[in-house]
Amino acid sequence: MNNKIDRLPVKDKVLKEIVKSIDDKKGNDTVVIDLRKFDNVIADYFVITDATSHTQVKAISDHIREQLRDRLRKKPWGVEGEENADWILLDYGDVIVHVFRRPVREYYDLEGLWGDADMWRPGENESENAG
Repeated sequence: MNNKIDRLPVKDKVLKEIVKSIDDKKGNDTVVIDLRKFDNVIADYFVITDATSHTQVKAISDHIREQLRDRLRKKPWGVEGEENADWILLDYGDVIVHVFRRPVREYYDLEGLWGDADMWRPGENESENAG
């Protein structure tokens, strides 16, 4: 793993492989949202990133799926949004990945909805990331 991925303050292999895969395909402004302190949530983590085009959204999503399949033998429980590639959601159980086109990400503002959660931006130091 590269150094900025290793600095994520969690040990989850799936989460780290997802973040690395996003980085490989130049996802923008990647954020990891830790949902573990909340009751009745559907996952432990959300990973959010964005891209500049439908093609890049699809490429990031495909790369995540390939890397998790090949490296960790993991397949997503579900995939949504591939038809339009404005927002592709990959459900890996405890980790849900949201790959957006930038305007769609700004519109839905998932980070704002989960503003009370701890968030990390891989590549920044932890003191800047604590939410």
